[in-house]
Amino acid sequence: MLAWIALVFAGLMEIIYAAALERSETFTRLWPSVVFVVAVALSMGGLAYSIRTIPLGTAYAVWVGIGAVGTVIYGMVALDEPATALRMGCIALIVIGIVGLNLLHVSSTGEPHAAL
Repeated sequence: MLAWIALVFAGLMEIIYAAALERSETFTRLWPSVVFVVAVALSMGGLAYSIRTIPLGTAYAVWVGIGAVGTVIYGMVALDEPATALRMGCIALIVIGIVGLNLLHVSSTGEPHAAL
């Protein structure tokens, strides 16, 4: 269970480092740049910790999915990016894909089981 908590935390840090990267203005602003570096380190550390027990493909898909969906939502909420029905549908497809990968994960014995 701790690996999943670390993985979700790592995904959330991915959202933070993406936002900090945008606010750093190509690393010309100190504090957003510092936040970026710290968030990247925490994100990678959480991902590295989680793959000790969660299969790499599953962990990576969840990590990237949290980051991608969260960053798009951040852009819509904080940066006034458009929140069209088509964009929301694409976000839903990403979430459905991640859930599907977790539900269809196959263990080392070849037996399907839910990863979450």
